[in-house]
Amino acid sequence: MKVMIVDDNAGTRAMIRVILERSGHTVLGEAGDGDSAVKVFAELRPEVVLLDIIMPGKSGVEVLKEIRAIDPAAKVVLVTAIEQDEVNKDLFRNGASAVIYKPFAPDEFDKVLKRIA
Repeated sequence: MKVMIVDDNAGTRAMIRVILERSGHTVLGEAGDGDSAVKVFAELRPEVVLLDIIMPGKSGVEVLKEIRAIDPAAKVVLVTAIEQDEVNKDLFRNGASAVIYKPFAPDEFDKVLKRIA
């Protein structure tokens, strides 16, 4: 799949990139904040966005809403350390395709991407 990675931590983005590329996925682009994420998504139109929730500027929830406004069919997987029922309900209400929790196992990405494909 053609994937975009959004996380404010460059090390996390690099780690996810390696995991995805080893599984045969293509990373089309990356962003380190919410504003950049929306711009990069609009330009590249990846098949899937892997999106952190807590970032400087716009939160992942705000970015999720903006991406879904651009493309209601966009597949967005939240990658987060926040595991709360209310937050999860809000994510899915706003169009999240899935959630992967940090710390994650490398095989979680492939499993989720195959499930939402």
